[in-house]
Amino acid sequence: CPSPGDSYGVLPRPCHALVLLNPQSGSGRALDDFQAVVQPMLAEADIATTVFVTERPHHAHEKVRDEDLSQWDTLVVMSGDGLLFEVVNGLMERPDWKEAMKKPLCILPGGSGNALAASINYYAGYDHVAKKKLLTNCTFILCKGLYTQMDLVSLSTASGKRFFSFLGFGWGFISDVDIDSEKYRWLGSARFTLGTLQCLAKLRVYQGRLSYLPIAAEQGGPPAPRDPHAPVTNGHIPAPAGTEAPGSLPLDSLLVPLGQPVPAHWTVVPEEEFVLVYAIYQSHLGTNLLMAPAARLHDGCIHLFYMKAGISRVTLLKLFLAMSRGTHLDLNCPHLCYVPVRAFRLEPRVAAGIMTVDGEALACEPVQG
Repeated sequence: CPSPGDSYGVLPRPCHALVLLNPQSGSGRALDDFQAVVQPMLAEADIATTVFVTERPHHAHEKVRDEDLSQWDTLVVMSGDGLLFEVVNGLMERPDWKEAMKKPLCILPGGSGNALAASINYYAGYDHVAKKKLLTNCTFILCKGLYTQMDLVSLSTASGKRFFSFLGFGWGFISDVDIDSEKYRWLGSARFTLGTLQCLAKLRVYQGRLSYLPIAAEQGGPPAPRDPHAPVTNGHIPAPAGTEAPGSLPLDSLLVPLGQPVPAHWTVVPEEEFVLVYAIYQSHLGTNLLMAPAARLHDGCIHLFYMKAGISRVTLLKLFLAMSRGTHLDLNCPHLCYVPVRAFRLEPRVAAGIMTVDGEALACEPVQG
């Protein structure tokens, strides 16, 4: 269901797609599923494919960073969310990233955590489905050939790393489940259910400071130097013309360096003990987790959730069961807070717990986005 104001591009026909496929993702069926389900549909839609099978971590990252992409009309990722994270960050490392990022990207679910595919299925107005049905729906969207813009979030860490993220950043319970359940990949999406039960048994509390720029407060802040009619793109405000060197990455104009206190018009959360913090920019966190029902592909918004310490295991389990239907906020749990923001900062008191970006593990350190 296109939102008003969304503009759509259309893939050319005939169309040539580069398919980046990780044969190890999920329960290891991606290549079989591609040949059985995807290829016949694409052939009928006049979409020719070049299949690039990844052989190691970062293989896709290097491919899209270094390759001449002009021969392809679209890049298709058939894997879990991790491979798309590689592709996005590989494209952003190119000297011509501004042009490269205009190349339409497509996700076909081939992993155990297919959050973006589930989100796009939801935005398209399709019924909630999983596995082969979700793959068929996403392939059908590719066959139709419509594409539109998607938000990216720029994340920076205290050690100087910078990532571009399309799905979400997490710390605490959800990230623990994601990474601890890696050893059950063969179970497919059931690995997350098992991981949730295991992490519930040893529920941990994480100490740190969380700050954010609420969407409503943005007007009260110091005016960013920009043309009032300029669009907000990729979660950053374009700098005035002439301030960026050609090819340099977008400026994080809403953020001050991590060593400095957050600006006065930001909100600092009074509590400093959390069970989880999750900043998500799409609707789904997994095929069966509708975390941010209000999210859209290109809403310029980070949907920030945090859960304060003191929640019981029973309540936490109830929230997760409700999240499969997207009704967790209706439970009005006092421990669960949700706020739409433009930017956030998280400063762990000690380096404890796993942080994740788009499902990939990070060292625990201060981070902002």
